[in-house]
Amino acid sequence: MSENEEKTYAGMTRRTVVLGAGGTLAMLGLGGLRFIGQTPLIRPPGGQDEDQLLSACIHCEKCYEICPRNVIAPAHIEDGILNMRTPTLDFDDDYCDWCKEVNDGDPLCVKVCPTQALQLPEGATAEKTILGIAEINTEWCLAYKLIGCRFCYDACPYEAMELDANNRPLVLNDVCNGCGACESVCVSLQNGSIAEGADERAIIVRPLDENGEMLARFSPSTD
Repeated sequence: MSENEEKTYAGMTRRTVVLGAGGTLAMLGLGGLRFIGQTPLIRPPGGQDEDQLLSACIHCEKCYEICPRNVIAPAHIEDGILNMRTPTLDFDDDYCDWCKEVNDGDPLCVKVCPTQALQLPEGATAEKTILGIAEINTEWCLAYKLIGCRFCYDACPYEAMELDANNRPLVLNDVCNGCGACESVCVSLQNGSIAEGADERAIIVRPLDENGEMLARFSPSTD
């Protein structure tokens, strides 16, 4: 490399470092720091040991492909760099039934995982494995507007919901396993039913923190 080429390369390298540093600072200034961290997510069966999942997952996508209900999806950059492309559950159209109908309650996602990123402890069952906890936003729920909706209550396969004296659904936190059946049938965002300010369904499965506590967003109504 000639002397002039060396000077040009050195200048380009310095500019690259400066631009990279500037971009990082800009990202942080715009709130980009949240992408570096780790957002708690609803994981498929066997993914409840977060450290095990993150260290072992190779993003092979086998769990997405095998899921008979198509509820396993890759996490995105918005969920944090550590989570990106790891498996999470999406209950927009269906719920996790632990492959009860197609594999006698033996989760196929766990069976096909080549690295044991998804691994169930011995004796694990759908009832005992907590994927998350369902939470109702009573400001958006049609039943709390006394319209009489009870789709979530009727859909729950684990009797983890009950109706109060006004026929409004309540989640039984000590029974709910976060299967997502309630969320998948909620009609609160359908045309003509949307409450002011609603940006998601009135019942959502929330992930748990490292202490096993639900990361609640809403305050339950005391009416």
